[in-house]
Amino acid sequence: MTLKYAYFPGCVAQGACRELYQSTAALTKALGIELIELKKASCCGSGTFKEESQLLEDTVNARNIALAEELNLPLLTHCSTCQGVIGHVDERLKESQQTNPAYLEQINGLLKKESCSPYRGSTQVKHLLWALVGDYGLQALQERVTRKLSNLRCAAFYGCYLLRSQKSIPFDDPFQPESMENVFRAIGATPIYYRGRTQCCGWPLSSYATTQSFKMAGAHIQEAIEAGADCMVTPCPLCHLNLDSRQPEVEKVIERKLGLPVLHLPQLVALALGIEPKQLGLDRHIVSTHPVLEKLGF
Repeated sequence: MTLKYAYFPGCVAQGACRELYQSTAALTKALGIELIELKKASCCGSGTFKEESQLLEDTVNARNIALAEELNLPLLTHCSTCQGVIGHVDERLKESQQTNPAYLEQINGLLKKESCSPYRGSTQVKHLLWALVGDYGLQALQERVTRKLSNLRCAAFYGCYLLRSQKSIPFDDPFQPESMENVFRAIGATPIYYRGRTQCCGWPLSSYATTQSFKMAGAHIQEAIEAGADCMVTPCPLCHLNLDSRQPEVEKVIERKLGLPVLHLPQLVALALGIEPKQLGLDRHIVSTHPVLEKLGF
């Protein structure tokens, strides 16, 4: 049976991290996963809407979820921040169906005013990582590998939202996760463990505490390097921005050269399926990915 999802790409993957959008399309096509893009979806707010109003965050994302419900499909995202925000809203609204139906009626009333479908609580919000591990399956993924990444040592960077935003549907242990490391093993790469892999990248601080943000990112990158990593791999484009796009600025703050490539999760998996680097946007990164590609024989 073909896996099919209502696809929520989010903002960053359609802008600053266009290579994530590109590599997700290449990977899912190669695996035979069908994505129906939610073209009418809006930004999840990345956690900032609730600073103004919890009702605002819940209503905007109830609408995003309702778009997937219209298709009777799970909502799939490749952004940990989107997963965290939309997944948490979904969890809260499902709970409201039992404990606070008046609040849900208020939200659906606002959606009706804008001619939007109501939130029903009939679907799930899934990150691409959970879809690969739980729906597609590691064994099936391993069978599709045509280019084993056996020379590559990969340090997962989960970040915060993916692991700890939802209480009722824990996809992995929030403090000792193994999902990404299990994906690495399935495609032949070696997982590297280090302390900062489940901590915040510093992106949420970057607009008002830039030095502290860059120190956080620098500490994680240094730890990964010291643990022997050839690259970092992240399931979050916002983490990617702080770890890759801003790595030259991070180096200035911590006064140390780093130069560690940071890959998006679908880029790494797609390489193992034999997809060429150019198709995956690996030339778009700020920190060169050439050391990774050289290790893999390109």
